[in-house]
Amino acid sequence: MKLKQKIERFFNRRAERHEPDKILLFTVAGIILFGLVMLVSASGGYAYTRYNDGYYFLKHQSLALLIGLGLYWLFSRLDYHRLRKFSFLMLVFSIFLLVLVFVPGLGSAANFKARSWINIFGFSLQPSELVKLTFLIYLAGWLEGRKQKQLEDFSQGLAPFLTVLAVIALLMLAQPDFGTFVIIGFTSLIAFYIAGGKLSHLLGLGLICLVLLMGAMKLKPYQLDRFNCYLNPSQNSDAACYQINQALIAVGSGGLWGRGFGESRQKMMYLPEVSGDSIFAIISEELGIIFSAALILAFLLLFWRGCRIAMRAPDNFGKVMAIGIVTWLTVQALINIGGMTNLIPMTGVPLPFISYGGSAILAAMAAVGVLVNISKQTRVA
Repeated sequence: MKLKQKIERFFNRRAERHEPDKILLFTVAGIILFGLVMLVSASGGYAYTRYNDGYYFLKHQSLALLIGLGLYWLFSRLDYHRLRKFSFLMLVFSIFLLVLVFVPGLGSAANFKARSWINIFGFSLQPSELVKLTFLIYLAGWLEGRKQKQLEDFSQGLAPFLTVLAVIALLMLAQPDFGTFVIIGFTSLIAFYIAGGKLSHLLGLGLICLVLLMGAMKLKPYQLDRFNCYLNPSQNSDAACYQINQALIAVGSGGLWGRGFGESRQKMMYLPEVSGDSIFAIISEELGIIFSAALILAFLLLFWRGCRIAMRAPDNFGKVMAIGIVTWLTVQALINIGGMTNLIPMTGVPLPFISYGGSAILAAMAAVGVLVNISKQTRVA
């Protein structure tokens, strides 16, 4: 068999019926390019002070993005049906990486709080970002293999789902990484419901999870501080509530049109994590409410196109994955933005495609590749 035929057989190009969703592609590309520009502005001063290179974060983010584009290319051309065959192995591997976080010498802590990273050959990896995708792929395949009656039955539907989710929950809350688990948990519940899960089961589960999270917060004082700061940011503006207060100053001082690109004052060693979790506050300060609202609309457009792809997917496997991917990306964006504006408690999750972070951009680009592949096989209206 010729090499070209072997490649086509592996990728199963015949499954592709038409061109991908171009609005989706342009939306993601626009968010990424906007993010790179804002990363330069937000992180330049800090990068020069710490690394003597104002483009340090841009260089590393660009390298991660190049690798991410490779993953996007692979998953956008690999027929998504093939993922089901390897979904269990991918999930086991990502859970294994979560375990490695607790191994001395491999695991490392971020800001001396959450032990969420592993260091391998000089590179840092956040396994929880990988779990977002692998658990979703596994869940979509598992749900497709269940009949409606099985999904509505507790022992055959919700119980097995909860077993796997509980393993992930224990490992992530032990780090602790509350924000990422909230995203994984919420996304998986939506996927379970879309596949045919019973709403009453999911509402009950949601209440149980809320109680457990509130209890877990009491075990970690800094997590409880974040909730108290949400209720009253001014209670301790110099310590526990410092970040949210500085973020609110940045957002509030931007006004309608902002101070101007590159003119942020809060990024000058006042606001922590300007290249990561806090970058939306810098965007608001420099570009104002108008551009901030446009960015939110871009994520909502991404969500709409993803839902459109899901509704036209040729099977439940593609439908559940598509709705799961756009729910993950959109909810994560809203959680980040909500935290920076104090609409919800700050959770420390990155803004998709914009915040600095190699693991996050790799997972997001791979997920978009899967979504694009599904869009090539949708039913034409």
